[in-house]
Amino acid sequence: MTIVNRLQSAGLRATPKRIAIGGLLFDGMDRHVTADDVAALARKGGVRVSLATVYNTLNQFVAAGLMKRITLDTDRTYFDTNVSDHHHLFFEENGVLHDIPGDSIRVEGLPPIPSGSKVRSVEVIVRMSGEKTKR
Repeated sequence: MTIVNRLQSAGLRATPKRIAIGGLLFDGMDRHVTADDVAALARKGGVRVSLATVYNTLNQFVAAGLMKRITLDTDRTYFDTNVSDHHHLFFEENGVLHDIPGDSIRVEGLPPIPSGSKVRSVEVIVRMSGEKTKR
């Protein structure tokens, strides 16, 4: 599926900036990126784009279901191109995230769910110490 088709299928207009940013992200590989990562990739690829435009575009991709937002703390937000149910290993020393298949962690003992609500998903982040993987 082309970037234009992917955007349109998600209900987004295929603007030049969305096409450029989508082309950097949706190349068939799962990736975890920050807005700064995407801005740097765009500049390296000759795409003139502000950091505000990158943030807006990434948030639009999340709202359209093309990406997931992973907020680790108030200073670190990653965007994940893998939208399947899965979990993450997070290496604190170097900021690297790795996917964990969704069925490899079993969560038991959820708190009572308020009436009228239902669990949409459960995502586990396993925080690791020790620099084992490079970014």
